[in-house]
Amino acid sequence: MKVIFLKDVKGQGKKGEIKEVSDGYAMNFLIKKGYALRKTEGSLSKLKEEIKESQELDLKNREEALKLKEKLESLTLNFKVKASSSRMFGSISTKQIKEELMKLGINIDKKQIENTSINSLGMHLVDVVLYKDIKCKLKVHTEGN
Repeated sequence: MKVIFLKDVKGQGKKGEIKEVSDGYAMNFLIKKGYALRKTEGSLSKLKEEIKESQELDLKNREEALKLKEKLESLTLNFKVKASSSRMFGSISTKQIKEELMKLGINIDKKQIENTSINSLGMHLVDVVLYKDIKCKLKVHTEGN
């Protein structure tokens, strides 16, 4: 029986693939658990429609990420921290960077900010992952109080 995979199944197929599997396996496991659909004209058209929607969503998200990249690269975050003449007490975390961006109306998950702990005074560049392959450098400036 030919099936269309709705989810990745290890050792069998990836989402969107069409494969021939045994009838019993298809009926008793793949279709029953919602991992696949029987290949028919209706299910093929549904799959094509989902792929088209997925591509449109991907394009929209990519455009939004590029706009955000321009905005972030023109931005500099300033932090006033306790420091002696040569070193900083404590550090600037990803959570603090996220909170500062939230104050400016930019909503970014702290997981998108690559793990960095800034513990020296001056200008620093922080990598922010905006989309699958779109990264930007955010300028963070720390100065002593």
